[in-house]
Amino acid sequence: MERRILAVEREGAGTRLDRWLAAAVPEQSRAKLQALIDAGHVLVDGAAARASHRLRGGERISIDIPPPAPETLEPEAIALTVVHEDDDVLVLDKPAGMVVHPGAGHARGTLAAAVLAHAPGVAGVGGPRRPGIVHRLDKDTSGLLVMAKSQAAYEALTAQLAARTVRRVYLSVVHGRMAAGEGVIDKPIGRDPRDRTRMAVRPEGRGRRAVTRWRVLERFPQFTVVEARLETGRTHQIRVHFASLGHPVAGDSAYGGRRRTVPVPVDGLALHAVALGFVHPVTHQRVEYFSKAPARLERLLSHLRHGREP
Repeated sequence: MERRILAVEREGAGTRLDRWLAAAVPEQSRAKLQALIDAGHVLVDGAAARASHRLRGGERISIDIPPPAPETLEPEAIALTVVHEDDDVLVLDKPAGMVVHPGAGHARGTLAAAVLAHAPGVAGVGGPRRPGIVHRLDKDTSGLLVMAKSQAAYEALTAQLAARTVRRVYLSVVHGRMAAGEGVIDKPIGRDPRDRTRMAVRPEGRGRRAVTRWRVLERFPQFTVVEARLETGRTHQIRVHFASLGHPVAGDSAYGGRRRTVPVPVDGLALHAVALGFVHPVTHQRVEYFSKAPARLERLLSHLRHGREP
């Protein structure tokens, strides 16, 4: 990562941050600069700022520029947990800590690179940087996702996602004892205006509609085990939605607020994609796949069930 420190001259007063950067760093495209701002890689006097931020003159701007990503993805021989595979689809159980596709700061070790080594024919499916990728899981979320191995499968699966007919169910442990037994969270999600690296519930018109259905599986004095089903698939949706209710996901350092300091016996985010269902793009049969809770979640659940809450 290359860090540049730039000083805003008095002549820059009143100029939008994005426009000033476009002139100051002309070798970077406007789209790339916008992405860097959104990802929190541009700081004005040490603080993240929006692209529309008006400069006063005299500020110190730091910009972290990742090395250019290769135009084509290189295969990497990384072990995969294959749940199902045929000529058209590949269902995987992703471990926590693995990024699905390359991005800023994550050029190697991605699921996409591992899939390319496992099934080289997927290289021409979808796009060159995201071969076969139909949907994603956050880096720290584990569990099921489906990849397309043919262009026809890719188009059929993405159409199902758009129509909200793909069943995606998650198991999570959240902070606090939830009173209701079930519910629907229907709140728009967009970039957090105070921190562009995060998402947040936003007012109508300033975010994309996001819907999460949930039900309680178990309750404990300080935690609740929930099943969450996505109707939409926004970035960090489950994490943002439960945090908005005052019940952030256990182990979530980004959205846990003050509760993130509570000692929780879980190694990472307590969120796992346990079920995935869709219509097979070739057989046209409804298929369902399931994944057991990983060891990190089982340890937490055992801890809670035996009354050893922190």
